[in-house]
Amino acid sequence: RKWAREQEYRLIKEIWAFTEDRIAVRFAYEFHDADGQWFRAYGNENWAFDANGLMRERHASINDLVITETERKFHWD
Repeated sequence: RKWAREQEYRLIKEIWAFTEDRIAVRFAYEFHDADGQWFRAYGNENWAFDANGLMRERHASINDLVITETERKFHWD
């Protein structure tokens, strides 16, 4: 359902901190819905991993903005 709603999805993530079992990233992504309305979402994610490397915890803070097509920043195929 996510990919049906979030069409032409473009994502950028940047690692800004990490330790042996934790990663923190900031991100931004853009997409449009089926009606052609564009959105930009941005925020932070924190992940913690178990001894097998599997994610055991995830915290995310995400903000969504309605944007116009001319306000888009991420343009690639």
